[in-house]
Amino acid sequence: MERRTFAQLAAFAPALAASNRAGVALITHAGGPHLSAYIEGLARTEEAEKVWLCDPSGATEESVRKGLGSKLAGAFRSPGDLFAAHKPSLALITMEAKLAPPAINAALDAGCHVMAEKPACVSARDFAPLAEKAEARQRHLMLALANRVDPVMREARRIVQSGAIGKLYGAELHIIADQTRLTRPEYHKTWTAQKARAGGGHLIWLGIHWLDLAMYISGSRITQVAGFTGNVGGQPIDTEDAATISFRFANGALGNITSGYYLDRGKQLFLKMWGSEGWVEVDDTANPLTWYTNQDKQTHRFKPPAGAETAYTAYVRHVVRASLGMEPPVLSPAESLYILKTIFASYAAAENGRVQSIS
Repeated sequence: MERRTFAQLAAFAPALAASNRAGVALITHAGGPHLSAYIEGLARTEEAEKVWLCDPSGATEESVRKGLGSKLAGAFRSPGDLFAAHKPSLALITMEAKLAPPAINAALDAGCHVMAEKPACVSARDFAPLAEKAEARQRHLMLALANRVDPVMREARRIVQSGAIGKLYGAELHIIADQTRLTRPEYHKTWTAQKARAGGGHLIWLGIHWLDLAMYISGSRITQVAGFTGNVGGQPIDTEDAATISFRFANGALGNITSGYYLDRGKQLFLKMWGSEGWVEVDDTANPLTWYTNQDKQTHRFKPPAGAETAYTAYVRHVVRASLGMEPPVLSPAESLYILKTIFASYAAAENGRVQSIS
């Protein structure tokens, strides 16, 4: 992945606003994914001065008002009504994947920067024109890949891209969640259990985070994928609960990811990269970050700052500040589109049994 300089990233940001306070459009609906986390993030973000809610059903207004208090400046039933009345600098969109593209388009047309809950589409073809519009209008369009602001992941990225482990050779990743949620009849009725509404299952909902981190930490894009997906648990859903994908980076390194609902509860998260001069490992079930270099023959450990915010709170604060030009965005429209292309190429590879190239 091409390393972007501050100047390149800042080209997307507006001039620093006279006031470092933002108006935010919160566009959602009943069952909007991670809505409570976004409410908390907006409540805790000092730079988010006013929030206007858009929910066609009106079902979320009470919870949003309770969470935001006086920050909630109004509620609307359509994006058109909201944007006719106000000009927020940022739209935070958390919607069912199939429903998200029109809302993103309306926000970009209104001149907003956009943060959208992933996957924000059921096909990369639906997202591509939105990324192009964002680039053309110099607006941010950032999927909710909150791990990019995690201190552990940022340190792993620094280590790898500093050359401390040398030339990258390979990567191994797994992101495993609980199978229990899939056994519940109420889950079977949700949009996340229906491919036509979600675009896919575990890989596009959770695996996307780790595939994105593979590229973010390594600094190299994934250019080819092959693999398998399936419903190994046998629950009555038409999305995959398991995926195993092999991939090739642009720099020649190889990698694998296991993405699945396997546990009775909780998650198991792991990422390791090996290079010519050492290795780096992220393991949420043991040591958050360790690395080794051939030069000093030592294993090093990174301890994240005490009292760190949740990933979503930190990410909401980041995108609000980025919309004000206070800091460069950690994710560009092109990068948001590229991870979606990687996911859908993985599905195509699993379906037809052939290696897929991504460009």
